[in-house]
Amino acid sequence: MVNYMNINTDFLQTTVIEFGDTSISLADLIYIPILLLAGILFIRWSTKFIRKVMDKQGLNPNSIQVISRAYLIIALSVLVISALDLMNVPLTAFAFISGAVAIGVGFGAQNIINNFISGWILMWERPIRIGDFLEIGDTKRTVESINTRSTQFRRVDGVHMLIPNSYLLENILVNWTLVDRLTRTTVRVGIAYGSPVRKAAELIELAAQEHPDVLKDPEPAVLFEDFGDSALIFDLHVWVHASAERSLRKIRSDIRYKIDDLFHENDIVIAFPQRDIHVDGEVVIKKA
Repeated sequence: MVNYMNINTDFLQTTVIEFGDTSISLADLIYIPILLLAGILFIRWSTKFIRKVMDKQGLNPNSIQVISRAYLIIALSVLVISALDLMNVPLTAFAFISGAVAIGVGFGAQNIINNFISGWILMWERPIRIGDFLEIGDTKRTVESINTRSTQFRRVDGVHMLIPNSYLLENILVNWTLVDRLTRTTVRVGIAYGSPVRKAAELIELAAQEHPDVLKDPEPAVLFEDFGDSALIFDLHVWVHASAERSLRKIRSDIRYKIDDLFHENDIVIAFPQRDIHVDGEVVIKKA
């Protein structure tokens, strides 16, 4: 039996790959992948564990993202270096490959490297944070996660989007919640000509003051904006704490319902488009 074990041991020590002074045996090819797989599984589990611990401590989601991402990269780097050390493979053996990869990066992977570096800038500098409400172009969306290559957003209609990190640094965008969630929104109301304008302004302001989400400071403001073609136009400006376009639309809708109820109770008519047509009484009929 001892002889069989020696044969098996000798068989596993058989050199499979050899380059320079370095040789890789069959045992290395069997055990190293197992160790790598176990290491990757441990790193994934420990990363999730660290995120849960930091989340329970009430740490900021952006800080959790940065710390967990840095831990993941460092742990994977240590795992790869340890695997090479177990196989007695010096890092200098990859000098030629590294040079070739560097040339490839220079010619074909500039965009990937640009997005990678931009992702770290976003996570460290934090001009954009998880949960921020952004306006990019004609659409509004909420930041869900910032990754090393792209940032994941959720639009107000529920659609998820991935935008390259470099795009966020190189283009103009509006961050509604960069400093705080204080946001001003406007409700426009048009009343019929002949209506009591001061009474209407009081009712519009009352509708805003009774809404629970409208802030008292800064207080709501009603402006007599203009004499329109078909209506006397008022603008109601209110300040709220909002994190998404949907919440702003809901607040505006509630205020409009309240304004309509108050106007009905006080016989104030909300104007609708209308035109006065003047017909000339003299009609000349030409006979052929």
